[in-house]
This record gives sequence, structure tokens and C-alpha cells, in this order.
Amino acid sequence: MIRYGPAGFQYKDWEGVVYPAPKPKKFDPLAYLAEYFDTIEINSTFYGPAAPRTVQSWLRRTEHNPDFRFAMKLHQRFTHQRKTAWSPAEVDEVRAGFDPMLESGRLGAVLLQFPWSFRRTDENREWLADVTKTFGHYPLVLEVRHSTWNEPGFFDALVERGIGFVNIDQPLFKNSIKPSAHVTSPVGYVRVHGRNYQDWFREKAGRDERYDYLYSPAELQPWAERTKEIAAEPPTEDVFVVTNNHFRGKAVANALMLQSMVEGGSKVPGPPPLFDEYGEVLADYARPQAPAEPES
Repeated sequence: MIRYGPAGFQYKDWEGVVYPAPKPKKFDPLAYLAEYFDTIEINSTFYGPAAPRTVQSWLRRTEHNPDFRFAMKLHQRFTHQRKTAWSPAEVDEVRAGFDPMLESGRLGAVLLQFPWSFRRTDENREWLADVTKTFGHYPLVLEVRHSTWNEPGFFDALVERGIGFVNIDQPLFKNSIKPSAHVTSPVGYVRVHGRNYQDWFREKAGRDERYDYLYSPAELQPWAERTKEIAAEPPTEDVFVVTNNHFRGKAVANALMLQSMVEGGSKVPGPPPLFDEYGEVLADYARPQAPAEPES
């Protein structure tokens, strides 16, 4: 199955763009998005491990969509904060949030997102091996952004260990890993970040500035073809297509467009407020449709 969805769902600037404004009583943004998408990539677990009670809440709020699966980012302690070894307590804290999701059968992927500065050195390869061994009982997918990892032996090792490769779209600078359609496990993964060259590596650029980018249909079409290619590979059981260009709901618009392109051009349902902002670009790919279930 191919699942489409945005990265994250708790953004103030989505109010009135993705979510209705004013919000109805007891409005739940997660339940609302699960009416339109079969996955959401949870970003908050990158900044801090999820409490088990929070995970149970996420599961309960999406149970109206039986096809819904979560992708959860691994805490940055294991991908970005690499100067000191982690402790068993830090591992246990992460597992306490991931395990209820795994046991529920709703954990589609655990994303290990490493920064562009994480190059293929002996030291980094050892760190990566330790991380993947520590969390190896989860469905892992790995995102690396530096071109030094684009080496056949690396992909062979991922296949051997059953770790999925994250095929990314990012601003291409010197030594940036390029677009691809690699399949290294039963979990295929596509992740598009936008192409905001001006702010991607600018030191003082905020999160919103980096991810303020709306893909055109022409830019998305190659990713639609790659998605179909990934889904057709024999090992693939599930494909996650995640849009991370979240500023003002652009990720939601582009996720709908990608789904329509992959599914042969049929118009897919989308949140009605989105069409006030992006109606022109969505006209050939999506149609406004109120949620099938009342928000709770």
C-alpha cells in the first residue's frame, strides 16, 4: 500500500489554511487529517521521546482510519548529538513511546534522519551501526543527505539488515545526495523537503523559512514516477510518501497532488480550507470534501 501524508500536524500557520477557522468545538487536527491521509510523520519525537499516554492518544484519535500508520522520527540524541555515547536510560525512554505503537500494529516506520554533515566516515559508520542495532526491532528507515553514502556497499548493507532507504528531494548543493528510487527493505520511503535554496543552509533561517516551498506539478511528476517504481519492487510491502515543506500547509497540498499523480490523475479529497489558498494549483488534482467523521 502507498500511504501519503505530511510531516507533522501541529502548526499554528495551518489554521484557516488546512484547518477550519474558527475551529469547531472539540476540533482535533490529528483526527481531521486522518480523514484525508493514511500516514503522518511524527516530528515531535525528534525533539523529545513520546510519553506512552501520548502515543495511546494518537492511536485512539486515528482509529477511524484502519489503514492509517504512523511514521515516527527517532530522537535527535541518536542522530545529531553524537559527541558522547547515549545511556541505557535514554534508550529506554525512547522505547517506552515506540513500543505501544509497535504493539498496536500501527507503527509503519521509525525514521532515522541524519544531517548533511553526517558523512560516510569510519566513525560515523560505527555510530550508525550502533544506532540501528539498538533499535533494530523496529521498522527502520534511514535518511542520509551527503553524497558519500551513495555507494553500492552501503545499500547492500541496508538490504542485509532490513533497513529501508529514504529517497529524498532537497536543495542540491555540492555533495548533496541526489533524488533516487532505492528499495532496501519491505518499507519504501519518499520524503520531499522543498527546494528553498536561499534558506536551506542559511545559519539564521528559521524552520518556517527553510520549508517555505510549494512544488509545481512538473517538479512533482518525477517523484510520482519514482513512487510507482518503488512500489513495484518485489521486496516492497508499504510505501510512505511524506511531504515536509510544511509552511502554510504546502505539504498538504503537495501530498494530495502526488497521490493524484500516482493514482492516475483522479481527483482526491482534501480539506476544504486548503482550496482558498491553493485552489489554482490543486484544481486538476483534488476536490474539497468535508470530513466523513465529526471531529472529536
